[in-house]
Amino acid sequence: MRQKVCVIGAGSWGTALAMVLSRHGREVHLLARDAEKASRMQQARNNLDYLPGINFPASLKVTAAPEEALQGTVAVVVATPCHAAGAILPAVAAHCDGPVIAAFKGLDPVSFERTDELLLRHVGRERAAILSGPSFALEVARGLPTAITMAAGSVQLAQQAAAFFDDTAFRIYSSDDMTGVALGGALKNVIAIAAGIAAGLKLGHNAESAVVTRGLAELMRLAGAAGARRETLMGLSGLGDLVLTCTGELSRNRRLGMALAEGLKTDAAQARIGQVAEGVRTAAAAHAMAQAMAVDVPLMEAVNLVLLGKLEAATAVSRLMARPERSEF
Repeated sequence: MRQKVCVIGAGSWGTALAMVLSRHGREVHLLARDAEKASRMQQARNNLDYLPGINFPASLKVTAAPEEALQGTVAVVVATPCHAAGAILPAVAAHCDGPVIAAFKGLDPVSFERTDELLLRHVGRERAAILSGPSFALEVARGLPTAITMAAGSVQLAQQAAAFFDDTAFRIYSSDDMTGVALGGALKNVIAIAAGIAAGLKLGHNAESAVVTRGLAELMRLAGAAGARRETLMGLSGLGDLVLTCTGELSRNRRLGMALAEGLKTDAAQARIGQVAEGVRTAAAAHAMAQAMAVDVPLMEAVNLVLLGKLEAATAVSRLMARPERSEF
Protein backbone atom coordinates (compact mmCIF):
# COMPACT_ATOMS: atom_id res chain seq x y z
CA MET A 1 0.00 0.00 0.00
CA ARG A 2 1.38 3.39 -0.99
CA GLN A 3 1.73 6.09 1.66
CA LYS A 4 -1.06 8.59 2.13
CA VAL A 5 -0.50 12.31 1.55
CA CYS A 6 -2.91 15.14 2.38
CA VAL A 7 -3.22 18.39 0.42
CA ILE A 8 -5.00 21.24 2.21
CA GLY A 9 -6.67 23.77 -0.06
CA ALA A 10 -8.85 22.87 -3.04
CA GLY A 11 -8.17 25.91 -5.16
CA SER A 12 -6.38 25.64 -8.49
CA TRP A 13 -2.89 25.15 -7.02
CA GLY A 14 -3.87 22.69 -4.30
CA THR A 15 -5.91 20.65 -6.78
CA ALA A 16 -3.05 20.59 -9.30
CA LEU A 17 -0.57 19.41 -6.66
CA ALA A 18 -2.98 16.73 -5.46
CA MET A 19 -3.21 15.47 -9.04
CA VAL A 20 0.58 15.33 -9.37
CA LEU A 21 0.87 13.39 -6.10
CA SER A 22 -1.81 10.88 -7.10
CA ARG A 23 -0.97 10.27 -10.77
CA HIS A 24 1.01 7.11 -10.06
CA GLY A 25 -1.44 5.62 -7.61
CA ARG A 26 -0.47 7.30 -4.33
CA GLU A 27 -3.42 7.73 -1.96
CA VAL A 28 -4.10 11.48 -1.76
CA HIS A 29 -6.79 13.28 0.19
CA LEU A 30 -7.57 16.83 -0.96
CA LEU A 31 -9.10 18.81 1.88
CA ALA A 32 -11.64 21.45 0.81
CA ARG A 33 -12.99 24.12 3.12
CA ASP A 34 -16.61 23.67 2.04
CA ALA A 35 -18.48 20.35 2.26
CA GLU A 36 -20.71 21.12 -0.72
CA LYS A 37 -17.72 21.95 -2.89
CA ALA A 38 -15.91 18.81 -1.76
CA SER A 39 -18.92 16.65 -2.63
CA ARG A 40 -19.29 18.33 -6.03
CA MET A 41 -15.61 17.81 -6.87
CA GLN A 42 -15.66 14.19 -5.69
CA GLN A 43 -18.68 13.39 -7.83
CA ALA A 44 -17.54 15.28 -10.92
CA ARG A 45 -13.96 14.00 -10.57
CA ASN A 46 -12.56 17.41 -11.47
CA ASN A 47 -12.40 20.97 -10.15
CA LEU A 48 -15.14 22.64 -12.17
CA ASP A 49 -14.43 26.05 -10.64
CA TYR A 50 -10.72 26.35 -11.46
CA LEU A 51 -9.55 23.42 -13.60
CA PRO A 52 -12.59 22.24 -15.56
CA GLY A 53 -12.21 19.32 -17.90
CA ILE A 54 -9.08 17.87 -16.27
CA ASN A 55 -10.12 14.63 -14.61
CA PHE A 56 -8.75 13.44 -11.28
CA PRO A 57 -6.62 10.30 -10.98
CA ALA A 58 -8.50 7.38 -9.40
CA SER A 59 -6.51 7.52 -6.13
CA LEU A 60 -7.43 11.17 -5.41
CA LYS A 61 -10.25 11.72 -2.93
CA VAL A 62 -11.79 15.10 -2.06
CA THR A 63 -13.19 15.65 1.43
CA ALA A 64 -14.14 18.47 3.78
CA ALA A 65 -13.43 16.42 6.93
CA PRO A 66 -10.02 17.34 8.42
CA GLU A 67 -9.82 14.20 10.58
CA GLU A 68 -10.37 11.95 7.58
CA ALA A 69 -7.89 13.84 5.43
CA LEU A 70 -5.12 14.02 8.03
CA GLN A 71 -5.40 10.60 9.67
CA GLY A 72 -2.50 8.35 8.75
CA THR A 73 -0.75 10.84 6.49
CA VAL A 74 3.01 10.71 6.06
CA ALA A 75 3.21 14.24 4.57
CA VAL A 76 0.97 17.29 4.30
CA VAL A 77 0.99 19.95 1.60
CA VAL A 78 -0.58 23.28 2.60
CA ALA A 79 -1.84 25.12 -0.48
CA THR A 80 -4.18 27.68 1.07
CA PRO A 81 -3.77 31.45 0.63
CA CYS A 82 -0.90 32.67 2.77
CA HIS A 83 -3.08 34.66 5.19
CA ALA A 84 -5.09 31.52 6.05
CA ALA A 85 -2.13 29.23 6.70
CA GLY A 86 -1.39 30.39 10.25
CA ALA A 87 -4.72 29.07 11.50
CA ILE A 88 -4.22 25.71 9.81
CA LEU A 89 -0.63 24.81 10.61
CA PRO A 90 -1.05 24.03 14.36
CA ALA A 91 -3.58 21.28 13.60
CA VAL A 92 -1.39 19.96 10.80
CA ALA A 93 1.63 19.79 13.09
CA ALA A 94 -0.40 17.87 15.67
CA HIS A 95 -1.74 15.26 13.23
CA CYS A 96 1.26 14.56 11.01
CA ASP A 97 4.75 13.47 12.02
CA GLY A 98 6.19 13.75 8.51
CA PRO A 99 7.16 16.69 6.32
CA VAL A 100 4.83 19.69 6.17
CA ILE A 101 5.26 21.40 2.81
CA ALA A 102 4.19 25.02 2.34
CA ALA A 103 2.90 25.59 -1.18
CA PHE A 104 1.78 29.16 -0.53
CA LYS A 105 3.61 32.45 -1.08
CA GLY A 106 3.35 35.66 0.86
CA LEU A 107 4.67 38.05 3.45
CA ASP A 108 2.76 39.34 6.47
CA PRO A 109 2.19 43.11 6.08
CA VAL A 110 2.40 43.75 9.83
CA SER A 111 5.04 41.39 11.22
CA PHE A 112 6.95 40.82 7.90
CA GLU A 113 6.81 37.11 8.77
CA ARG A 114 7.88 35.04 5.78
CA THR A 115 6.50 31.68 4.70
CA ASP A 116 9.54 29.90 6.10
CA GLU A 117 9.29 31.70 9.46
CA LEU A 118 5.57 30.92 9.75
CA LEU A 119 6.25 27.28 8.94
CA LEU A 120 9.18 26.98 11.35
CA ARG A 121 7.18 28.58 14.17
CA HIS A 122 4.36 26.05 13.92
CA VAL A 123 6.08 22.94 12.57
CA GLY A 124 9.78 23.07 13.46
CA ARG A 125 12.93 22.93 11.33
CA GLU A 126 13.10 19.14 11.26
CA ARG A 127 9.82 18.85 9.26
CA ALA A 128 9.33 22.17 7.43
CA ALA A 129 9.72 22.51 3.66
CA ILE A 130 8.69 25.05 1.01
CA LEU A 131 7.69 24.33 -2.58
CA SER A 132 8.03 27.33 -4.89
CA GLY A 133 8.91 28.21 -8.45
CA PRO A 134 7.51 28.96 -11.92
CA SER A 135 4.35 26.86 -12.00
CA PHE A 136 0.93 27.81 -13.30
CA ALA A 137 -1.61 25.42 -11.79
CA LEU A 138 -3.39 24.80 -15.09
CA GLU A 139 -0.21 23.58 -16.80
CA VAL A 140 0.77 21.43 -13.81
CA ALA A 141 -2.69 19.84 -13.76
CA ARG A 142 -2.41 19.07 -17.47
CA GLY A 143 0.88 17.29 -16.88
CA LEU A 144 3.01 19.76 -18.82
CA PRO A 145 6.73 19.83 -17.89
CA THR A 146 7.42 21.94 -14.80
CA ALA A 147 10.63 22.62 -12.85
CA ILE A 148 10.34 23.93 -9.30
CA THR A 149 12.31 24.21 -6.03
CA MET A 150 11.84 22.43 -2.69
CA ALA A 151 13.62 24.17 0.18
CA ALA A 152 14.15 22.93 3.73
CA GLY A 153 16.58 23.34 6.62
CA SER A 154 18.80 20.72 4.97
CA VAL A 155 19.14 19.45 1.42
CA GLN A 156 18.40 15.94 2.74
CA LEU A 157 15.02 17.02 4.13
CA ALA A 158 14.25 18.90 0.91
CA GLN A 159 14.96 15.74 -1.08
CA GLN A 160 12.81 13.66 1.28
CA ALA A 161 9.90 16.05 0.79
CA ALA A 162 10.44 16.17 -2.98
CA ALA A 163 10.34 12.36 -3.20
CA PHE A 164 6.57 12.33 -2.63
CA PHE A 165 6.11 14.04 -6.01
CA ASP A 166 7.20 11.12 -8.20
CA ASP A 167 5.75 12.46 -11.46
CA THR A 168 8.43 12.77 -14.14
CA ALA A 169 6.72 15.86 -15.59
CA PHE A 170 7.19 17.65 -12.25
CA ARG A 171 10.94 18.06 -11.70
CA ILE A 172 12.01 19.31 -8.27
CA TYR A 173 15.40 20.82 -7.40
CA SER A 174 16.45 20.91 -3.75
CA SER A 175 17.74 23.84 -1.70
CA ASP A 176 18.55 24.69 1.91
CA ASP A 177 17.96 28.45 1.45
CA MET A 178 14.45 28.70 2.86
CA THR A 179 14.69 32.48 3.20
CA GLY A 180 15.59 32.97 -0.46
CA VAL A 181 12.90 30.61 -1.74
CA ALA A 182 10.25 32.19 0.52
CA LEU A 183 11.08 35.79 -0.41
CA GLY A 184 11.58 35.06 -4.09
CA GLY A 185 8.11 33.54 -4.25
CA ALA A 186 6.51 36.40 -2.33
CA LEU A 187 8.15 39.51 -3.76
CA LYS A 188 7.88 38.52 -7.41
CA ASN A 189 4.10 38.96 -7.12
CA VAL A 190 4.56 42.68 -6.46
CA ILE A 191 6.75 43.05 -9.55
CA ALA A 192 4.18 41.12 -11.58
CA ILE A 193 1.56 43.74 -10.70
CA ALA A 194 3.93 46.37 -12.08
CA ALA A 195 4.39 44.32 -15.24
CA GLY A 196 0.63 44.08 -15.60
CA ILE A 197 0.30 47.84 -15.24
CA ALA A 198 2.89 48.32 -17.99
CA ALA A 199 1.01 45.90 -20.23
CA GLY A 200 -2.35 47.47 -19.45
CA LEU A 201 -1.05 50.94 -20.28
CA LYS A 202 0.37 49.54 -23.54
CA LEU A 203 3.85 50.81 -22.77
CA GLY A 204 5.51 48.22 -25.00
CA HIS A 205 7.91 45.30 -24.64
CA ASN A 206 10.83 47.58 -23.71
CA ALA A 207 8.98 48.81 -20.62
CA GLU A 208 7.88 45.32 -19.57
CA SER A 209 11.45 44.05 -19.91
CA ALA A 210 12.66 46.95 -17.78
CA VAL A 211 10.08 46.11 -15.10
CA VAL A 212 11.29 42.51 -14.91
CA THR A 213 14.96 43.47 -14.82
CA ARG A 214 14.75 46.35 -12.35
CA GLY A 215 12.22 44.36 -10.33
CA LEU A 216 14.75 41.56 -10.02
CA ALA A 217 17.32 44.08 -8.76
CA GLU A 218 14.90 45.27 -6.08
CA LEU A 219 13.95 41.71 -5.15
CA MET A 220 17.61 40.79 -4.73
CA ARG A 221 18.36 43.87 -2.62
CA LEU A 222 15.46 43.36 -0.25
CA ALA A 223 15.72 39.58 0.03
CA GLY A 224 19.49 39.82 0.32
CA ALA A 225 19.13 42.19 3.26
CA ALA A 226 17.00 39.51 4.96
CA GLY A 227 19.69 36.87 4.47
CA ALA A 228 18.71 35.23 1.17
CA ARG A 229 21.48 33.90 -1.05
CA ARG A 230 22.07 35.57 -4.42
CA GLU A 231 22.21 32.28 -6.34
CA THR A 232 18.79 31.28 -5.00
CA LEU A 233 17.25 34.49 -6.30
CA MET A 234 18.79 33.83 -9.72
CA GLY A 235 17.23 30.35 -9.76
CA LEU A 236 13.80 28.86 -10.32
CA SER A 237 12.21 30.27 -7.17
CA GLY A 238 13.54 33.76 -7.92
CA LEU A 239 14.20 34.76 -11.51
CA GLY A 240 12.28 31.79 -12.94
CA ASP A 241 9.11 32.55 -11.00
CA LEU A 242 9.51 36.28 -11.64
CA VAL A 243 9.66 35.86 -15.42
CA LEU A 244 6.66 33.54 -15.49
CA THR A 245 4.48 35.69 -13.26
CA CYS A 246 5.38 38.92 -15.04
CA THR A 247 4.82 37.63 -18.57
CA GLY A 248 2.36 34.72 -18.42
CA GLU A 249 -1.25 35.38 -19.34
CA LEU A 250 -2.41 33.06 -16.53
CA SER A 251 -0.74 35.23 -13.86
CA ARG A 252 -3.26 36.61 -11.38
CA ASN A 253 -0.98 39.41 -10.28
CA ARG A 254 -0.23 40.48 -13.85
CA ARG A 255 -3.96 40.51 -14.61
CA LEU A 256 -4.56 42.56 -11.47
CA GLY A 257 -2.03 45.13 -12.69
CA MET A 258 -3.74 45.28 -16.08
CA ALA A 259 -7.06 45.96 -14.35
CA LEU A 260 -5.46 48.73 -12.29
CA ALA A 261 -4.13 50.27 -15.50
CA GLU A 262 -7.74 50.49 -16.73
CA GLY A 263 -8.56 52.63 -13.72
CA LEU A 264 -10.18 49.99 -11.52
CA LYS A 265 -9.64 50.27 -7.78
CA THR A 266 -7.91 47.38 -6.02
CA ASP A 267 -11.07 45.72 -4.66
CA ALA A 268 -12.76 45.86 -8.05
CA ALA A 269 -9.66 44.52 -9.77
CA GLN A 270 -9.50 41.58 -7.36
CA ALA A 271 -13.21 40.89 -7.85
CA ARG A 272 -12.69 40.72 -11.62
CA ILE A 273 -9.93 38.12 -11.21
CA GLY A 274 -12.04 36.03 -8.86
CA GLN A 275 -9.03 34.51 -7.08
CA VAL A 276 -6.56 35.70 -4.45
CA ALA A 277 -3.71 37.84 -5.81
CA GLU A 278 -1.07 37.57 -3.09
CA GLY A 279 0.82 40.59 -4.42
CA VAL A 280 -1.69 43.00 -2.85
CA ARG A 281 -0.85 42.10 0.75
CA THR A 282 2.79 41.49 -0.10
CA ALA A 283 3.18 44.99 -1.57
CA ALA A 284 2.26 46.51 1.78
CA ALA A 285 4.69 44.18 3.55
CA ALA A 286 7.48 44.92 1.08
CA HIS A 287 6.98 48.66 1.61
CA ALA A 288 7.21 48.34 5.40
CA MET A 289 10.07 45.85 5.25
CA ALA A 290 12.09 48.06 2.89
CA GLN A 291 11.61 51.06 5.14
CA ALA A 292 12.65 49.10 8.23
CA MET A 293 15.79 47.82 6.48
CA ALA A 294 16.54 51.08 4.62
CA VAL A 295 16.48 49.32 1.24
CA ASP A 296 15.62 51.27 -1.93
CA VAL A 297 12.74 49.61 -3.84
CA PRO A 298 11.08 52.36 -5.92
CA LEU A 299 9.16 50.01 -8.20
CA MET A 300 7.60 48.10 -5.32
CA GLU A 301 6.87 51.38 -3.53
CA ALA A 302 5.05 52.69 -6.60
CA VAL A 303 2.96 49.50 -6.84
CA ASN A 304 1.97 49.84 -3.20
CA LEU A 305 0.84 53.46 -3.69
CA VAL A 306 -1.26 52.48 -6.72
CA LEU A 307 -2.86 49.63 -4.77
CA LEU A 308 -3.69 52.02 -1.92
CA GLY A 309 -5.33 54.43 -4.36
CA LYS A 310 -2.80 57.15 -3.56
CA LEU A 311 -1.29 57.26 -7.04
CA GLU A 312 -2.66 56.76 -10.54
CA ALA A 313 -0.92 54.06 -12.56
CA ALA A 314 0.18 56.43 -15.35
CA THR A 315 1.51 58.93 -12.80
CA ALA A 316 3.50 56.18 -11.11
CA VAL A 317 5.20 55.38 -14.42
CA SER A 318 6.05 59.05 -15.02
CA ARG A 319 7.56 59.39 -11.56
CA LEU A 320 9.69 56.27 -11.97
CA MET A 321 11.01 57.43 -15.34
CA ALA A 322 11.79 60.91 -13.94
CA ARG A 323 14.02 59.61 -11.14
CA PRO A 324 17.66 60.79 -11.31
CA GLU A 325 19.89 58.62 -13.46
CA ARG A 326 22.37 56.39 -11.63
CA SER A 327 24.80 53.53 -12.06
CA GLU A 328 23.01 50.28 -12.83
CA PHE A 329 25.02 48.22 -10.32
